Amino acid sequence: MERVVLETGDMRAALLSYGATTQGWWLNDAPLILGYDDPEAYRSDPNFMGAIVGRLANRVSGAAFDLNGVGYGLDPNEGANQLHGGAQGLWTRDWHLEQTSATDARLTYHSPDGECGYPGAVDISVWVTLGPDSLIYEIEAAPDRPTPLSLAQHNYYTLGDPAGPRSLRVEAARLLQLGEGHLPTGRLIPVGGSPFDLRAGAPLADTDIDHYYLFDPEHDPAAPVAVLTGPTGLTLSVHSDQPGAQIYTGHGLAPPFPPRAGTCIEPSGFPDAVNTPTFPSVIATPDAPYRQTLRLTLAGEIR
Repeated sequence: MERVVLETGDMRAALLSYGATTQGWWLNDAPLILGYDDPEAYRSDPNFMGAIVGRLANRVSGAAFDLNGVGYGLDPNEGANQLHGGAQGLWTRDWHLEQTSATDARLTYHSPDGECGYPGAVDISVWVTLGPDSLIYEIEAAPDRPTPLSLAQHNYYTLGDPAGPRSLRVEAARLLQLGEGHLPTGRLIPVGGSPFDLRAGAPLADTDIDHYYLFDPEHDPAAPVAVLTGPTGLTLSVHSDQPGAQIYTGHGLAPPFPPRAGTCIEPSGFPDAVNTPTFPSVIATPDAPYRQTLRLTLAGEIR
């Protein structure tokens, strides 16, 4: 397993080749995300911690889909469904990791035709850049034929204190209604008047959230789509070009991490879009490859 550490000023970030994982991100010695000290622990981690997940992030109903009249069966890993690309998804693969400067690294992986049931070969690149107040992920995936692609970065954000309370604001007036198996029903429902309304910011201590929020299509692209506030005086602004994000309060975290020790904000395409014609397409092609940019900006000082 390869490991590199990016550094600038008071910021550090550690990357692993396994799963294209962000093992740690620190301001001085304060942990901004959850992570294992031992890199080998990620090989048995059930939490997708810090990894790039896919080829399809989130859930695929029945672990199957049709594309251009052909049916494809995927590897199920959550009952009859597939979650985050399957038990052998991108988050379990050995990527090539290259540090290109003190603050930059590139991870690459060739996913062969048929891997985890998906059609077509795909070459995936993730550029990671550490700034004096930011961490940026630029993801590209070039398929050799039409195939579904929707990746997500799966950090659990602590903002300095895994045991402390956090609050979250999300620029989203709607979320996807969930049905059996935590799968979207296809309905978009308003958050107003519900415990899931995060537009004005709300503490995350009392509500279990594991839902896909639709970012306001009219929001200023220069403004963050979500802002997480931690107990230590730090705030994390999330900038994304994706249509929405899975918000997960970490209430189901498995040992050695206690429930709610970290909060996930996972921008991606719509979950189960391959089986829901009304959702925006997640099909990438050689002429229209997959791209995503995720920028995380830190502000404030640790009290």
